[in-house]
Amino acid sequence: MNQTAFSRFFESFAQRATKATGSSTAFLLALATVLIWIVTGPIFHYSDTWQLVINTGTTIVTFLMVFLIQKSQNKDSMAMQIKLNELIAVNRKASNRLLNLEDLSEDELRALHNFFGRLADKAQQENNLAESHSVEEAEEIHVEKLEEKHRRRQDKKTARTSA
Repeated sequence: MNQTAFSRFFESFAQRATKATGSSTAFLLALATVLIWIVTGPIFHYSDTWQLVINTGTTIVTFLMVFLIQKSQNKDSMAMQIKLNELIAVNRKASNRLLNLEDLSEDELRALHNFFGRLADKAQQENNLAESHSVEEAEEIHVEKLEEKHRRRQDKKTARTSA
């Protein structure tokens, strides 16, 4: 991971800022700012400048927070996808074609969504949520059953010859 000094600094800053802005202290500070602004209204005769202060402040904070929140969501989303990919990759019966689905187009995702929707409909009609309708899984299970059957026959032959 070849990161520049700026990237490392920004990553660290974004992580600290995300934690700080999501805290109760940050909320209370924002609330206090709004209350102080409201209380100072009569002092400044509710002038245009008084209104401009809160409008400008909230606009700047909102503008910056949009990017900070997006960076945080991107990082969280990537971490979640990596975790899901790991689970799919280690599950022998899961289709590896489902890895990195987030890279597919919306049309491809919609097609997969419809496919799994049909599987859910079939499972609901059969009233058996444990049954699978994946072709790959069904073929794999069939091969496993044949291998198990062959293994049992070999074990029986071995048991007879050693007895």
